Amino acid sequence: MNDEQIVELYWERKEIAIVETAAKYGSYLSSISYNILANHEDASECVNDTYHAAWNTMPPHRPTLLSAFLGKITRRISIDCWRKYQAEKRGGGEMALVLEELEDCVAGSNNVEKEMESREWVRWFNDFLKSLPETERRVFLCRYWYMDSIKAISEQFGFSQSKVMSMLHRTRGKLRAQLIKEGF
Repeated sequence: MNDEQIVELYWERKEIAIVETAAKYGSYLSSISYNILANHEDASECVNDTYHAAWNTMPPHRPTLLSAFLGKITRRISIDCWRKYQAEKRGGGEMALVLEELEDCVAGSNNVEKEMESREWVRWFNDFLKSLPETERRVFLCRYWYMDSIKAISEQFGFSQSKVMSMLHRTRGKLRAQLIKEGF
């Protein structure tokens, strides 16, 4: 079933929409959530919460790219879950490592979330990503959007782990330099 048909099922309020979404995107969403939480049960719960959120969001929202729409919901729910666990001194996964790696790029790490939510910053960041060579951009997104491990990225791209770490280090350096130049 294609994405338009699945979205239409949500709009018609047919529960089969969730079944079709799970069949098409279940493993993709589980991967996103597991990379953040490092716990299969919590990841599964977050994916189920994603289906619930999608049900409550459509209608009125009609996503143009269903995979990105669902991925964004899963990521937000998983990060919220990770924050809750961190408050309870639980958690794990790639999230802590990813935040630590990006810490040097953004000044005032306590305000990172506010910075990221501003429209100007998002527009600028998208332009930065577009300026990167395709492979560098894909590796960067695998690490910092999907929270993939260095090992998983190296296997996916056929690079050594040291090459992936070096590529990410250089890209973070470019990001940091651009952030400073732009006054962020």
